[in-house]
Amino acid sequence: MASRTQIVCLCEGTKGASIDVVFINKLIKCLDPNWLRPWRGSNTIRLVPCGGRKALIEKMPGELRGCLTAGADTTLMVWADCDDNCADGEVLKTAFWREAEQHGIAKEKFERVVFIFAKDRLENWIEFLQTGNTDESKEGPRVKSNRTAAEAAKQLAELCKTGKPIDGMPPSLQWSCMNWGLLKERMK
Repeated sequence: MASRTQIVCLCEGTKGASIDVVFINKLIKCLDPNWLRPWRGSNTIRLVPCGGRKALIEKMPGELRGCLTAGADTTLMVWADCDDNCADGEVLKTAFWREAEQHGIAKEKFERVVFIFAKDRLENWIEFLQTGNTDESKEGPRVKSNRTAAEAAKQLAELCKTGKPIDGMPPSLQWSCMNWGLLKERMK
């Protein structure tokens, strides 16, 4: 891990075939967290596309150990889709905890991970940001344009910065925003 890396983001998808990397990178840059050192180069955030959820769950304990070893305030974020076989973010987080526990990760170390789970997928959040509503019980319309993903991320960052409740916000987005808020509090 580069010495300048401050946030490691594990996500589903593959580089070049998924909008997730574009959305995540743009969102964090637009949020411009005050605890990050100035943006010099591209190593401040390290995005790690992991393919499917199973590979993402398996990779998380090793990446968490890497972040803990790096010290300082290096943060691990895990971005995943909470598919229809998963009731909510807490259920999916439990799957990550079972894997971490099998690898000897202590609960207090695991709790440092920031989980961001979109239901049914990130496109549902984009649909909400574009139209004001979405149905998380089914997949939102596919987004193939990196520009669309980046614009939605920028819009979400602006909403987050206001800190005001947003009417009709999808439950998975509310849950994920709460987790981001806990990270902000920890980094004060």
